[in-house]
Amino acid sequence: MRHHTKLLAAALVALGLGAGLPAVAADVTSLRGAVAVDELDAKPEIWGVEEGKAFGRAYRQQPPLIPHRVDKYEVDLKTNQCLSCHDWPFNTEFGAPKVSETHYVDRQGNRLDNVARTRWFCTQCHVPQMDAPELVDNTFEPAR
Repeated sequence: MRHHTKLLAAALVALGLGAGLPAVAADVTSLRGAVAVDELDAKPEIWGVEEGKAFGRAYRQQPPLIPHRVDKYEVDLKTNQCLSCHDWPFNTEFGAPKVSETHYVDRQGNRLDNVARTRWFCTQCHVPQMDAPELVDNTFEPAR
C-alpha cells in the first residue's frame, strides 16, 4: 500500500509541475522564424572557404582559422593529414605555420615528441575561415 501511495504522490507532483509548461512554451521562439517544424525552410546559400589570406583573430586566445579547404582531409584515430604540412619539420618545407608547442604537452604536463592525442583532432578548435553572413544577430565585441 505504501508503494502505491508514493507512486500516486510522485504522479501528482509531476502533473503539477507539468501544468505550467504551456505558459513557458508560449515564450519560446525558434531560430527558424515562422517556418513550422514539419516544413522545410529555404536552403541556405553555400559559402566557400576564403583562401589565400588569413583572417585576424576576434579575441586573444582564439584558435587560428584554417585558410584552406579541409573537407577531404583524413583525420581519424590513426591518421592526421593536417600534420603532414603543419608538424615539424614539414612546416618549413611547405611554408605552413607550425603546430603550437602547447600541442606537444600531455595532460600531465609531459613534453612529447609528437602531437598529444588530446590535440589530435584539429577541427575541434580550428575551423575553415569563411566570409559568410551571420545566421543570427551577434553583438560580440573583441576586447581592446
